[in-house]
Amino acid sequence: MKTDAGEPTSLAELLQARVRATPEREAYRQFDTTRDAWESFTWGRIGQLVDQWSAALRRENLAPGARVAVLVPNSVQHICMDQAALALGLVPVPMHVIDNAASLAYVLADSGAALLLVDSRERWQALREFTPQMPDLKRVVYLGAGPAEGIACSLRDWVAQASAPAPRGTTERNLELSLAAIVYTSGTTGRPKGVMLSQRNVLANVQAVMAVIAVREDDVFLSFLPLSHTLERTAGYYLPVAAGACVAFARSVSQLSEDLLSVRPTVLISVPRIYERASTALREMLKHSSLSRAAFNLTVELGWRRFQYEQRCGPRPGTGARAVWPLLERAVAAKVRARFGGRLRAAVTGGAAMTPQVARTFLACGVPLLQGYGMTESAPVVSCNTPEDNDPESVGRALPGVEVRLGERSELMVRGPNVMVGYWKRAAETAQTIEPDGWLHTGDQAELIDGRIYIRGRIKDIIVTSTGEKIAPVDVESAILEDSVFEQALALGDGRPYIAVLAVLDREKWAQQAAQLGLAPGDPETLSSETARRWALARIAAAVSTLPAYARPRAVSLSLQPWSVADGLITPTLKPKRAAIAGRFAAQIAELYRGHES
Repeated sequence: MKTDAGEPTSLAELLQARVRATPEREAYRQFDTTRDAWESFTWGRIGQLVDQWSAALRRENLAPGARVAVLVPNSVQHICMDQAALALGLVPVPMHVIDNAASLAYVLADSGAALLLVDSRERWQALREFTPQMPDLKRVVYLGAGPAEGIACSLRDWVAQASAPAPRGTTERNLELSLAAIVYTSGTTGRPKGVMLSQRNVLANVQAVMAVIAVREDDVFLSFLPLSHTLERTAGYYLPVAAGACVAFARSVSQLSEDLLSVRPTVLISVPRIYERASTALREMLKHSSLSRAAFNLTVELGWRRFQYEQRCGPRPGTGARAVWPLLERAVAAKVRARFGGRLRAAVTGGAAMTPQVARTFLACGVPLLQGYGMTESAPVVSCNTPEDNDPESVGRALPGVEVRLGERSELMVRGPNVMVGYWKRAAETAQTIEPDGWLHTGDQAELIDGRIYIRGRIKDIIVTSTGEKIAPVDVESAILEDSVFEQALALGDGRPYIAVLAVLDREKWAQQAAQLGLAPGDPETLSSETARRWALARIAAAVSTLPAYARPRAVSLSLQPWSVADGLITPTLKPKRAAIAGRFAAQIAELYRGHES
């Protein structure tokens, strides 16, 4: 959107322009647990709240460019602190609310955060033992009630102490003060790195996305990806501000299916794992539904033909298919869409590869899945499919103003106004990642075909077996996870003679399977039995049957204990930390290759 003076030059100006343009329209919706009801906030009210928070933040007398850490769930409170910091020339540091205390302390220390907004007094108490590592931390503000203690106080008391409104906007425009955030990459290896994104990076990305996907004032977003995830920050937060759309904050991932039905969003931004879980739930539902699997499969087959025809990449369905479709639409496809609220215009997915079969199922039923590509370092969107030009096997075409090319080993390179300023306090790593002429190394291997980008794997995440075969572990893992009995999976085999897998089983489904196998489901020793291993390998073999023979696992180690963020084995965006898992389960891995150590 444009301000009175033209295009906004800061994110604070973007919000101010929105508040002036549509003060009475709904901006946000969040669930009030005390009243057990959704509470609505207009843009005008948000503007008033941001002024109050800015006044309170101004009283802290933080130096320009100081970092303000935000450790609260997606909420109006998160938005207010972010906008108050931006209005005063401070730098937000969004943090993962599900991260463990040691990892959070590292981010606070590395960023040199001067102020922390935290979701509870109890969370702060868990972090207090790390305060010697955080000499720059001067103030902690926590949600909820409680007495002031040291540098910590409740949000209510903190805001109440402020009286004079803070000045709007900032006057400085140098590189440090123009940062929109320092976003720490979750990192599947090593310590997280702070990605410095400028306000120019984010604004350019918002404008480029809006140029290819129409977002309207009457759109409703359902926000559940954490605001510490750059995709959610740009596409699920700043983009709706620019468009004047409403954002409803989901209560939790576990309540997502209920929130989809009550909010009925028109735009949903997610990672593939959410759609994969929805697909699994759909298959489970078919087992207990009057709807036959044959009818469902026919709906997917005919719906996929219709989708291909609409995308001009397939022939028009025949007369028989067109005749039966209205019945299948009402009986099957409409019910699938209803699980997402029934009025989605765009279901955006990014952050990882979407399983082709999952994408095909939902697209065939009319769920408008749009796969895109990006990374934190590119603010984040590089490319995306659109409703009119949607090839689900690709990640779409580069956004306007974004250049892409292939470098050595077919690495996708990106250049444009969305490319980060650099890594916080890591000049050497910045120089390795961004070429002097501005090209960003993504680390992803790709193909460019007719202007579309096809991601083929990670340069560093390629398993090279001792026989010289190259396998993308994500292909093996994604195929295995199509079987709902497997909750998590990690493929191994680098420098080894064959592929093996560490797999976490779904407890309830394993209990059913164990009973059928004559095993005691509550006895952990049964997981290492030959019967359990043979059963698991047979399931895995069926799941990976389309992969080359050398990519099919020959050994498996089973567990019922899920890997979590708290134990440092997965990232807050649910990606496995390969090195950490390999280290934790070194003994089990050694057993998988016993007799084949060389």
